[in-house]
Amino acid sequence: MSAKKDLIMLTSLRLFADNGYEAVSVSEIAGELGLVKSALYKHFKNKRDIFDSIIARMEEQDYEYATENDMPTQQGEPEEVSLSSIIAYSKAMFKYWTEDEFASLFRRMLTLEQYRSEEMSALYQQYLVSGPLIYLEDIFAKLTGKRKTARILALELYSPMYMLYTLYDGTENKDIVEKMLNEYFDSFYRRVTENELSIK
Repeated sequence: MSAKKDLIMLTSLRLFADNGYEAVSVSEIAGELGLVKSALYKHFKNKRDIFDSIIARMEEQDYEYATENDMPTQQGEPEEVSLSSIIAYSKAMFKYWTEDEFASLFRRMLTLEQYRSEEMSALYQQYLVSGPLIYLEDIFAKLTGKRKTARILALELYSPMYMLYTLYDGTENKDIVEKMLNEYFDSFYRRVTENELSIK
């Protein structure tokens, strides 16, 4: 994808995150970029095309992050991975969703828009709520062989991450939030590895 298309997507995402998807027009996007609409149309057919390209970028980045961190992709039966790998990946994902500009804006947009359309609500669930929980549950099920235990472990691991996204957004001291998360992950690791599951 060209640098110009990347810039158009990022600028659009900033506007969607600030004002909501429906409230933003192609004219506003073009104006923010210092372009006329016809110049923008050389890269994207319409606003929906920009949005679809944003979704495609998020799907690509999801796959890349999983692959880079030796974690299962969303496709097929999950491979068995260690608990330390799951926690390392969770730490990487928290940084991704809070510090990566594209992902952070996408998260803000979905948080804002989830109550305004079924599509946005479904995307919010997929990326930030039920999607991560199901993903972790499947991984823990592979490790433990127990679906109920896996579901509880997924909830215990992911719930603090989900809550701390909001805390991160609302505080100037971002380091404190990251410290809290790391302390929780350390506690989670000790508790799980010391119990009868013997997960390493």
